[in-house]
Amino acid sequence: MAIIGWLKGLRGRSACKEAAHRTYITTVAQARLPAFYADLGVPDTLEGRFDLIVLHAGLMFRRLRKSGQAGRPLSDALFAVMFDDLDQNLREMGVGDMGVGKRVKKMAQAFYGRCKAYDDALDSSDPADLVEAIQRNVYGPAMEDSQNAKRLTDYVRDVVVHLDGLQDSVVLAGDVSFPPLPTRPSA
Repeated sequence: MAIIGWLKGLRGRSACKEAAHRTYITTVAQARLPAFYADLGVPDTLEGRFDLIVLHAGLMFRRLRKSGQAGRPLSDALFAVMFDDLDQNLREMGVGDMGVGKRVKKMAQAFYGRCKAYDDALDSSDPADLVEAIQRNVYGPAMEDSQNAKRLTDYVRDVVVHLDGLQDSVVLAGDVSFPPLPTRPSA
C-alpha cells in the first residue's frame, strides 16, 4: 500500500514539473516579445531581458500565491525551473563554474527584491507606486521616459487581471496565457 502512494507521489511530482516547464516557457516567450523592446522602449540588453522575465515570473508567482496551498508545489517547481535555466544560460555565456554560483545568488536577490517591489506597488492604493517600481527596475534611472513606464504599467495591471481571471485548474496545469501587449500609440 505504501508503494502505491509513493508511485502516485512520483507521478504527481512529474506532472507538477511538466506544468512548471510549460508555465516557464510561456512566461519567457511573453517576456521576449519584440514589442517590449521596439514599442515600449525596454532596453534590449541582457539586463533588460532579465528584468522582463523577472516581471512576468513575479506576476505568475503572485497568481500562484492566490491559489493557496494548491499553488505551492507549482510555485516551488517553477522557481527551480527558472533558476536552473538561468544557471544554464550563464554557463552557455561562458561564466565559469566558480562564478556561476555568485551570479545566480545575485540574480536571486534581484528577483526577490523586484518581486517585492512589484507586489508592494500592486497592493498600494497609489497607482504611481507601480509606475515608479517599473521605471526604476525595468528602465533604470538613465531612461526617464515615464510614458513607456506608464504603458508597461497598464500592461502589468492587465496581466494581473487576466491571470486572476484564470481558473486554478488552468493555472495549476501550466496552461497559462498572457494578454496581448498594448499597441503602439498612433502619432
